[in-house]
Amino acid sequence: MTSKDLPSVWGPRWSRWVGRALARGLWNTDVRGRENVPRTGPVIVVANHVGLIDGPVLHGVIPRGSYFLIGSHMYKGVLGKLLTGAQQIKVTGSGRDALAQGLGVLKRGDLVGVFPEGTRGAGRADAVHGGAAWLAVQSGAVIVPTALVGTRLTGEPVSVWPKARRRIVVEFGTPVTLDLPASLKGRARQEAAQAQLAQALQQRVESTLSTTDLELPDDDGDRTREETA
Repeated sequence: MTSKDLPSVWGPRWSRWVGRALARGLWNTDVRGRENVPRTGPVIVVANHVGLIDGPVLHGVIPRGSYFLIGSHMYKGVLGKLLTGAQQIKVTGSGRDALAQGLGVLKRGDLVGVFPEGTRGAGRADAVHGGAAWLAVQSGAVIVPTALVGTRLTGEPVSVWPKARRRIVVEFGTPVTLDLPASLKGRARQEAAQAQLAQALQQRVESTLSTTDLELPDDDGDRTREETA
């Protein structure tokens, strides 16, 4: 994949300010651990996924430009045009093309965001998919496990657009570098990376929950009735 095939650096330069206006202006977002996000070099931010606004909020509070892997079903109407203009990475089919773009962005020295649970729901990171782990293995990028709490409450649908001044917590954890024995190859290496990533994200979520009175929803928001990111 050539540099011409990669997302432009200009997209996040304007779109992160839209996210910031939502996170800080429309909603009341408490951002913790910003210093844990390296300001330069390849970084993968992995976060739990609870509701529709997780992406724009996180895009707005990450202290540098970010490129998120986003399901193709989100690219509809005005939102689709915004995501395209923001140069976010569209996931279609098997996701291979999106992963290739993500890897190219990391090799360029930029930051990629992934919600490894794959769908919005309770947000406890009980099960994660392997895309973020694959990107970490292939790129050598550090991983920043990140917790979001408050973007959806129990009983609200995954597509909820919270009322103004909703309290939200975003906490960036300590960067993690995968520790994989050289003897692990192929699928075994990928599975080990996925397990380490899942553990780091679960621990981040649990740690954040222990420091706030906000809670994750105890339901999945009827996600089976909707297409989810």
